Amino acid sequence: MDRIRRLAERASTDRAKLDALFDDQLVGTLAGVHEDAPWVVPMMVARDGDRVVMHGSTGAGLLRHAASGAPVALCVTALDALVVAHSGFDSSMNYRSAVIRGRCTELRGADKQHGLDVITDRLAPGRTAEVRPHTGREVAATLVLALPLTDWLYKERTGTASEPDEETDAWSGLVPLQQGWGEPERAPFSDAALPPSVRGLIGR
Repeated sequence: MDRIRRLAERASTDRAKLDALFDDQLVGTLAGVHEDAPWVVPMMVARDGDRVVMHGSTGAGLLRHAASGAPVALCVTALDALVVAHSGFDSSMNYRSAVIRGRCTELRGADKQHGLDVITDRLAPGRTAEVRPHTGREVAATLVLALPLTDWLYKERTGTASEPDEETDAWSGLVPLQQGWGEPERAPFSDAALPPSVRGLIGR
């Protein structure tokens, strides 16, 4: 694991912070080099213990390249607040971010089924118990990758605006970002009652 040199005081080697970030975010960006060109692909991510699982079409070029063992990087970022300082230069954001580097493993057999269930339950906890299992055709059409949480860098900013070193009348402070799921909207063809997995999202 390399060392963060720029604003190194914001770096952390606390694995609990890394886990909390992945448990809080649904989307990351997977980066690699395929056919001599750089690629960055947004991916749904789900932490499964000491690894991150992702899935996509078996026809996706970058995913097939990653499945072959090519090196990749995965970045996940959470924006927590705007830091409004006395000047534009000193304004910032409170954030949590991590970059994971390594080589993916393609999941197969029972481990692949487990990975798909982890991803489904990451979307809505408990959902796998409410819907049918994945069909063989669906499993065959899906590539499931696991990236180990071994080579990683974590960085965050917390706190309010820094005290200015000059006279100013400008307002300074923090504007927290608040996010939450809205009221579920039933599909026109669905008559089923709202399930616990979806109901549990409300208010989170």
